[in-house]
Amino acid sequence: MTFSGLVKSIVTGLAVTAFCVPAFAADTIKLGVAGAHSGDLASYGLPTVNAAKVVVEKVNAAGGINGKQVELLIQDDQCKPEQATNVATKLVSDGANVVLGHICSGATKAALPIYTEGKLIAMSPSATNPVLTQSGDYPTFFRTIASDDMQARLGVDFAIDKLGAKKIAVIHDKGDYGKGYAEFARKFIEEGGKAEVVLFEGVTPGAPDYSAVVQKIRRSKADVVIYGGYHPEASKLVNQMRKKRIKAKFVSDDGVKDDTFIKVAGKNAEGVYASGPIDVSNLPMYKEAIAAHVKMFGTEPGAFYPAAYAATVAMLTAIERAGSTDYDAVTAKLRSEFVDTPVGKIKFNERGDAEGVGFSMYQVQNGKYVELK
Repeated sequence: MTFSGLVKSIVTGLAVTAFCVPAFAADTIKLGVAGAHSGDLASYGLPTVNAAKVVVEKVNAAGGINGKQVELLIQDDQCKPEQATNVATKLVSDGANVVLGHICSGATKAALPIYTEGKLIAMSPSATNPVLTQSGDYPTFFRTIASDDMQARLGVDFAIDKLGAKKIAVIHDKGDYGKGYAEFARKFIEEGGKAEVVLFEGVTPGAPDYSAVVQKIRRSKADVVIYGGYHPEASKLVNQMRKKRIKAKFVSDDGVKDDTFIKVAGKNAEGVYASGPIDVSNLPMYKEAIAAHVKMFGTEPGAFYPAAYAATVAMLTAIERAGSTDYDAVTAKLRSEFVDTPVGKIKFNERGDAEGVGFSMYQVQNGKYVELK
């Protein structure tokens, strides 16, 4: 059975005896996996590692790709740009053929010049900063998630058209991802003319207190806060807003659409809105991917697992179809031929963005994110 056929029945006959993938001889296809595997944002990176393990376990059990076993090279960057450059250098020197990752946009941006110079494909399930594909500076980069401009447009339209926002405070974490999302949100608000940006302010990740920013939100009399960034800062911001009895609705991005946000923010998470990948849970391959994770790890997967699974499948399928790991040959297959994945049937445009993916808006209801139709 070819890998293309194999991934359509990923659960059937899955035999897993360990959580790790063994090291193989030198003649292997080396799949790098880069992201936050420890630290505050590990809840984003570890599901990507698990996705790679699930797919590679099944592939190797069926004979590998083009007669070769797939070897995982797993590297932790903690979503820190300075560590991401070291990780990228390590993966290039270790002979990675393709890379799954990185996870955060800032870390991804720091690593991409190294992959570009080495002509090494890097495919992220979660790095959404538009510059990564729209600048044209990183031809080896691909992603299986839509970009922040699409996400910011959804957030702004939702805040204005569904929540009736007239005064919007736009807050961000000063990073490539969060500030990029926030700048697009501000741009769309100002261009639309239906609402006013009454505050545009950054917070410092890791700071113990955001009371100064919270006080500015209060004084702005914003009816909606749009936040660009990740869940650690968002949970702190929401908790301090509610403590000060600020009732402004909170709208954010996929960096906040994570169960960890709900756990940390507790009761104050209730009612928060966050965008995230469109719910594809009814797709047969999505169900197979989730079942495979449960069988291997005994738990439901975390954020970005389906997109990471899709990226792994897309890259390995392209290698199989190309008959080699040659960069030009594999890239041509990624851009010209559709592949079935847990996020749908996708291929990639010339910029590296996946065709066939998008975002939905979710709300925390009774302690869980629920997609709003």
